Amino acid sequence: MSISALLSMGRCCCRCCCPRGLWMLSAPCCDDRRMCVCPGPRRIGIPVRSSSLPLFSDAMPAPTQLFFPLIRNCELSRIYGTACYCHHKHLCCSPSYVPQSRLRYAPHLAYATFCRPKENWWQYTQGRRYASTPQKFYLTPPQVNSILKANEYSFKVPEFDGKNVSSILGFDSNQLPANAPIEDRRSAATCLQTRGMLLGVFDGHAGCACSQAVSERLFYYIAVSLLPHETLLEIENAVESGRALLPILQWHKHPNDYFSKEASKLYFNSLRTYWQELIDLNTGESADIDVKEALINAFKRLDNDISLEAQVGDPNSFLNYLVLRVAFSGATACVAHVDGVDLHVANTGDSRAMLGVQEEDGSWSAVTLSNDHNAQNEKELERLKLEHPKNEAKSVVKQDRLLGLLMPFRAFGDVKFKWSIDLQKRVIESGPDQLNDNEYTKFIPPNYYTPPYLTAEPEVTYHRLRPQDKFLVLATDGLWETMHRQDVVRIVGEYLTGMHHQQPIAVGGYKVTLGQMHGLLTERRAKMSSVFEDQNAATHLIRHAVGNNEFGAVDHERLSKMLSLPEELARMYRDDITIIVVQFNSHVVGAYQNQE
Repeated sequence: MSISALLSMGRCCCRCCCPRGLWMLSAPCCDDRRMCVCPGPRRIGIPVRSSSLPLFSDAMPAPTQLFFPLIRNCELSRIYGTACYCHHKHLCCSPSYVPQSRLRYAPHLAYATFCRPKENWWQYTQGRRYASTPQKFYLTPPQVNSILKANEYSFKVPEFDGKNVSSILGFDSNQLPANAPIEDRRSAATCLQTRGMLLGVFDGHAGCACSQAVSERLFYYIAVSLLPHETLLEIENAVESGRALLPILQWHKHPNDYFSKEASKLYFNSLRTYWQELIDLNTGESADIDVKEALINAFKRLDNDISLEAQVGDPNSFLNYLVLRVAFSGATACVAHVDGVDLHVANTGDSRAMLGVQEEDGSWSAVTLSNDHNAQNEKELERLKLEHPKNEAKSVVKQDRLLGLLMPFRAFGDVKFKWSIDLQKRVIESGPDQLNDNEYTKFIPPNYYTPPYLTAEPEVTYHRLRPQDKFLVLATDGLWETMHRQDVVRIVGEYLTGMHHQQPIAVGGYKVTLGQMHGLLTERRAKMSSVFEDQNAATHLIRHAVGNNEFGAVDHERLSKMLSLPEELARMYRDDITIIVVQFNSHVVGAYQNQE
């Protein structure tokens, strides 16, 4: 089949970033409508300029499966480089058939851009010879391990921390980016003035500014919310007198998990205002602090501070632009607070918390401790519709997205779905030039009548730990889009215990030859030894999420290909993946139960 014939077939069926189904180059169609695989933002299906692969205006490309051989043989870049050119530094130019002014304010039109084909460009492809023998370029196992382990982190918790015996043995965490830079964040810390540990994953969208800010600040807000009145007074008096502050948190961070030093003073001032208000509201009477209420208040207050800081601005131009970037981007959060046998999970958005339970026969089962806040959650849909007039019932959620644009129905930041139109315009007009020149910030969502449409209030789930509860998995949706929860729990459980239950091999309707079956059995036989190449449970889970084949076994060839994808292609096939695996101490949990 000629290249011109290939380019005359196919259409992108995913309407997340291309509502009109524009013809796209090498954009794989999406079987799962919850997952956008088109170039550009996944969570926010709005028109944006992108440095992703450009689109052809006259030629329509082939389906993805026809381009796979070209990608593998390194021919796509040759065809692409010959077929079109563009003078814009981001490889995009304005579409000729839609006025630029209409695109800026018309959200139903894809703000995708097109490259002009060279005149008679097909002559170049006809005259060029292409290799008929597939050229395979695979990463070696050490190279694969180097990529997978670059961001891994492990922490072993002391059994006795000076206050109580910990129910947590330790945790493993890891991240695998798809976006450049990665938009996910993670945090883990021990509460020093109260009891327990905090662990969380944060999934950013429209950039990483909001997820970065939330990962730095949220745990402080939670810790302050949990402090007794006397401790809050002691901290405030120390600040007033210039004495050293009592440390509130002990962070457990990978070297890549940084803090923003430039914004530390601003963040501290906002946090101080919060604890001052808590002091004023608290009568000083000793009372047990409700962890659920503290989590909810912390989430809501941080989101309010993010919004307020953006409205007030800052004399420092760098900080002024930073707070605006944080407010106009967004982030979901899934946070666990573990204190003895008391486990609270606070979730805002579509990241998940999953409990791994080992049954009496040694098998594993998954217990979900969070609910996704998106269109697949009927209760969440009902909540959203009840908060707005009946005449907006059909417009508040379109194509499974908030106002047809945003996938999660709860998130930090995203002031475009919270502020009034007048407030948005006023902040943008008085803001820096970078904000004024940004098409996304000036874009007003359609059918925007009764804001706010979005909230950061979390849904809090409580679970009392039992000896059979072995571990907790916190992960962003990049993991859950690729793996079923039961598979996640089984893989982690087998990794932690070193026990692999030999279930009958399920081929899922595939026609398997005797030789292929022998290969599957050989793979399973070697599975036990392959586990030991990972010293981190989160790394082991990412290896399976990215490299599993249709039979549930890690395929090195597939893993190598997925990790070899260039930045502009990687986001088409998967999202950022961030995982924290928390392992519980069953003996301590059992002792708590016996005491009662």
